[in-house]
Amino acid sequence: MSYTEVLLIKPVDGLGAEGEQVRVRSGYARNYLLLQGIALPVNRANSKYIESLKKAREVREARDLEAANAIAAKLAGIKLVFAVKTGEGGKMFGAISTAEIASKLAEHGIELERKRIHLGQGPVKLLGKHITTIRLHNNVTVEQEFEVVSENPIEPVAEAVEETERPEREKKPRKPRKEKSEKSKK
Repeated sequence: MSYTEVLLIKPVDGLGAEGEQVRVRSGYARNYLLLQGIALPVNRANSKYIESLKKAREVREARDLEAANAIAAKLAGIKLVFAVKTGEGGKMFGAISTAEIASKLAEHGIELERKRIHLGQGPVKLLGKHITTIRLHNNVTVEQEFEVVSENPIEPVAEAVEETERPEREKKPRKPRKEKSEKSKK
């Protein structure tokens, strides 16, 4: 397979940022990157354009870092509390996932994508205090503490009925098996 060099105009996840010169498969460049206006072929005429893209990239990255630091400062002042329904012994119905955390943060004016929120072992299924890691930028990561509480009083677990106290089940007689015919035995 043949490869070609292209200049990225827009950032592409897993490939590079704007102003970078990357080597990709010819078909990918021709059929997607160049058609969508995401990249340009590398030649001498594009050298000035490369410099302007690199400057724009530096400005964008600085702006993104500032925004991430501002969100991190807001998160430091927020305490998240989730009230959930519980059953016997405080067992939760359902779980707290990244979607619920993102929607709770949206109520406080912080819009985040779910993929930026990381719950270590998956959705939270226990009452109490928990910590989640929120990755706002490559250089900015925040640990946010949240609490899961019961919205109804916790009922004690009912005593288990002992084996001797359980009523006996009636056993139904089994039907005898049909015997296999001579043809199926061969």
